[in-house]
Amino acid sequence: MDHLPNTPARPALDKRDWIAGLEKGLSVIECFDDANPRLTASQAGLRCGITRTAARRYLLTLEHMGYVASDGKLFWLTPRVLRLGQSYLESARLPRIVQPFLQRVTAGTQESAYVSVMDGDDIVYIARNGSTRAMNTGYVLGARVPAQVTAAGLLLLALRGTEGLEAWLQTHTLSTYTSHTIVSKDRLRLDLARVRAQGWALSEQQLELNHRGIAVPLRDRHGQVTGALSVTMPMGHESSEDAVQRVLNVLSETAQAMRNLI
Repeated sequence: MDHLPNTPARPALDKRDWIAGLEKGLSVIECFDDANPRLTASQAGLRCGITRTAARRYLLTLEHMGYVASDGKLFWLTPRVLRLGQSYLESARLPRIVQPFLQRVTAGTQESAYVSVMDGDDIVYIARNGSTRAMNTGYVLGARVPAQVTAAGLLLLALRGTEGLEAWLQTHTLSTYTSHTIVSKDRLRLDLARVRAQGWALSEQQLELNHRGIAVPLRDRHGQVTGALSVTMPMGHESSEDAVQRVLNVLSETAQAMRNLI
C-alpha cells in the first residue's frame, strides 16, 4: 500500500524544544484567508484560539516586522508574507529538479505542465512550465486548490489508500465550484477507486468550465509518492479519450525519467 503522499509522519517533539510563541505567531498569519482578508484582534484571537490581548500582541509584532498592516483597528497581510513561500520554492530540492522535465512535457504535449504536492486538503503547485493562456488563478505557481477538483488532487487522494481516504471523507465537506463538480461522497469513492486501479487521473470541468487535467504520480527511487505531474488544457473539441491518448504516455515516461533524481 502506498504511503500517504506528502504528509510524512512528524517526529515527536520534546517539550523543551517547543516554542509556543512561534506556533501561535504562524497560526495568526494563517488565520487570514479569502473569506477573512481583514480582521480585528478579537476576530483573529477567536480564529486562532487565543485571547484578544495575545492576538493583538502577535499582530503588532508582525506589523513591526512588515508582515501585517493595520489602520488601527483592522489588520491584514502584506506582500512580505510571500517571502515565506518564495523561500520554499527557492530552497526546496523538488521544484528545482523537475523544471527541465516540465519543459519536456510542454514540448511533447503543447500544454501547460505542473508539479504539485498535497498539503492538508489542498493541492499546492510548486513548479510549472508553459503558456499562461486561459489560466485560472488556481493554477498560479504556489497557489492552493481544493484537492478533489483537480486531476493531481484526485490522484494523490486515491493513493492514500482506503483507510486514509475514508478518514479524509469523514472530515471533509465537498464544495461546489461548477455544475460538474462531484459533491457526492459515494460517487467520489467510486472515482477514486478507479483512479487508484489505473494509476492516473482525469478531471474535467470540476474547478473551471471547459478545462481538463490529467495527472500521474511522481515517485522517488524507493517507490514512495512525492507529488503529481500533470497537464491542464482547454477542452475544445478533443474527446477525453483522445486527450488521454495524446498526453498520458508523455507524462508517464517523464515521471519515470525523474524517479532516480527525486
